Order: sequence, then C-alpha cells, then structure tokens
Amino acid sequence: MWRHIASNALTFLVVAVFLAGGALIWAQNQYSGPGPLAEAICLEVPRGTNIARVSRDLGEQGAVSHPVLLRLGADYADKTDQLKAGSYLVPEGASMREIVDIVTRGGASTCGTEVIYRIGVANASVVVRELDPATGRYEERASFDPAGEETPEVYAEVKQQADTRFRVALAEGVTSWQVVQELGQLDVLTGEVEVPAEGTLAPDSYEISPGAERAELIGRMQAAQQAILAEAWANRADDLPIDTPEEAMILASIIEKETAVPEERQRVASVFVNRLEQGVRLQTDPTVIYGVTDGKGVLGRGLRRSELDRETPYNTYRIDGLPPTPIANPGRASIEAAVNPADTDELYFVARSLDPADGHVFAETLAEHNENVAAYRRLERASQ
Repeated sequence: MWRHIASNALTFLVVAVFLAGGALIWAQNQYSGPGPLAEAICLEVPRGTNIARVSRDLGEQGAVSHPVLLRLGADYADKTDQLKAGSYLVPEGASMREIVDIVTRGGASTCGTEVIYRIGVANASVVVRELDPATGRYEERASFDPAGEETPEVYAEVKQQADTRFRVALAEGVTSWQVVQELGQLDVLTGEVEVPAEGTLAPDSYEISPGAERAELIGRMQAAQQAILAEAWANRADDLPIDTPEEAMILASIIEKETAVPEERQRVASVFVNRLEQGVRLQTDPTVIYGVTDGKGVLGRGLRRSELDRETPYNTYRIDGLPPTPIANPGRASIEAAVNPADTDELYFVARSLDPADGHVFAETLAEHNENVAAYRRLERASQ
C-alpha cells in the first residue's frame, strides 16, 4: 500500500515539475515573442506612476495579452523601479521585453507633442506638432511668429502637458544678436543674457525644459561650437593662409553666408583661400552687409554704391584680408570647409540663377568671370 502511495506521489511530482517547466517556457515565449499590437501606439507614462498601471494601460490598448506577465517580467529583470516618465512610441508587434526596455531606458520622449522654437536667418517661428504613431511622421498642429502673431490655444494647452517635448532649433548663418533676440521671446525660458561673441554659437537642435535659464542654453551652444572648431582645426590642411582657429571661424562664417548649397562649401572656401594666398581682396557682399547692419537682422535690400565705397572694418572691397570678426554663426560643414578647402585655381564665382538653391558658376580668370556676370545680369533683366 505504501509503495503504491509513494509511486502515485512520485508520479504527481513528475507531472507537476513537467507542468511548471512548460508554464515557464510558455511565459518566456509570451514575454519575449511578438506582441498583439496591430498598429504602433504612443504610450504615455505619467510622472509618479508604476509598472502595474502601465501594464494595465498597455492591456487596454491591446499592446499586451497578459498585463500581469509584463509586470512579473519587469520585476524579474529588476526594472520595476526604473520606469521613466514620458511619451514613448511602441512599435507594431512589440514584445513585452521590448516594451519594458522602451519605458525604462530613459532619454527623450519618442512620440507625443513637440514644440520647436525655430530661429532662422530671415525669421523665427514656433511650431507645435504631434507624432502620428501609425505613420511615424509628425503632423503640424500650429505654427506662429512668437513676436508678432496671436498665440494659438493649442500652444497654451501643450505647454501644460507633462510629456511635451521642447526644442530650440538654430539655423546655420544666424547672428548672435538674432539668437539672443529670439530667445528673449520664448516664454518657457528665464533669465537675461548678453549677446555672445559672433560665431561662438553652434547651429543645431537643443532640447530644453520649461523654466531653463537662457544663459545655460547659450553656454551649451558655445561649448558645442568650441568642440567643433577644435576638432576641425586639429584636422586642418597644411599651408593655409590662416594662422588661428579664430581666423578659421571668420572664414567659415563668410562661406556660410555665401552659399546655400552644401556641395559648394569647399569650392567657395578654395576661392577665398586662393585670394588670401595671392593677396587679392575677398570682395564679398555678406561682410559689407554685416558692417551695415552690425548683425542686427537682415538688410532687406541690395547694397548701395555708397556702402560698397565706404571704408569699414567689414568692407572687404576696401580692406585687405579677413574682417575682424565672424559675420554669423557657421555650421560644422562650413567650419570644416574653411580648414579643408577644395584644391582649385578659382578666384571668382557668381550666382548661377536668381534662385540661391542653384548655386554658383566659378571661374579662374577675370575674363571668364565677367562673362558669367553678364549672363547673370541678363537673367536679372529678363525677370524684371
């Protein structure tokens, strides 16, 4: 009898172990395998929430079949206490393991509402947009001038949302005065700041938080530009007619203002380098314009003959060599072009058409250049 009971107990134990092992394998497959989500979603993780609440939300949105299993898996991986607030894009078919990684690894929100403060050469704007999880594209909800237009209601709404992402996007070629002026219009930033030296701000996109200090943001821009310049200068070509990183920045700013075509930067740089080497004046309009405006906005008209004839530190038709300071904040590509120009014998260039995007026509001799200028003048007359 006891032998029979022991045999039954052993059989029951074997079955129980087998079932437990099968359940564990099933749970592992469910946790790591593709999930039931048919379309990507934007998952909001509120500040102060917990993994149990997040798992329930995921279950309600059809992202996981077994919310409890996600919570147990996160606990087993020691990630329960690593939950990060924000809005996260959960892709189609994401496994529970992938979802746990998404909501615990931190970093900027990957979906939801985004406010971009764009500081451009000619104007500034505030753009409110929201990611459509189904397409993975941002859809614009509002766009306005922070200085002149009425603030739309949607902007006031999204500013109050905890998961809204804020960025300042600085265009290549803006002046330091423009940057400070436009940052002063942003109601999410605080504090005052002096206009920094021209050329010391790196054009880029900067993540900000509401209430951040303007001076702190300017400091980040300056640190980024210093790093870019230091790297470019360390990798500069030999025998350049510029002696210091500061002179490289001046040249880079001129290149930045002279061409809107990325592929032309090194070629434009070669023209100015050739002129400096041969002692030929740079004769570039953007420096003259900077001398007229002092970098405070765009000129908005053509240069007058009296302005071209006036001798100022920035009139490269009247002075030899480089102007005393940069004339804008150049981007990385222009800085790198300034210290690694193309190898040409070209000394001249003029716009190819009335559209800046069409670039320039280059020439080695004055005769060739005069022909190119005449062709451009014909285009001007035809357009009028």
